[in-house]
Amino acid sequence: QVQLVESGGGLVQAGDSLRISCAASGLPVNNYGMGWFRQAPGKEREFVAGISRNGGIFNANSVKGRFTISRDNAKNTVYLQMNSLKPEDTAVYYCAATNARIGVPGTAERYAYWGQGTQVTVSS
Repeated sequence: QVQLVESGGGLVQAGDSLRISCAASGLPVNNYGMGWFRQAPGKEREFVAGISRNGGIFNANSVKGRFTISRDNAKNTVYLQMNSLKPEDTAVYYCAATNARIGVPGTAERYAYWGQGTQVTVSS
């Protein structure tokens, strides 16, 4: 049984940093493409960052230079380090896993497994 469990969300101020985690069980994170998505109220779920099976990193333009995805194979965990947070980063952040063999898809439909999400709120 596959489980993805996000943690580390919270309330921070603009300019602060936060690291959220995705602990996986039932699948090895280094054998799947792993992605972070976010969904703000009234908006569609959007791709934030991803790491492919071979370690390739992909970022949405809106977070380039501020967010960094990484994974710890020994802990079977994926992280999203978020720096210079802005109020527009406020959303529920979801971890997801895809069977894609090359790269990391930017569309939610390509991901087979999802976590329950963690809330990140950035105050101005």
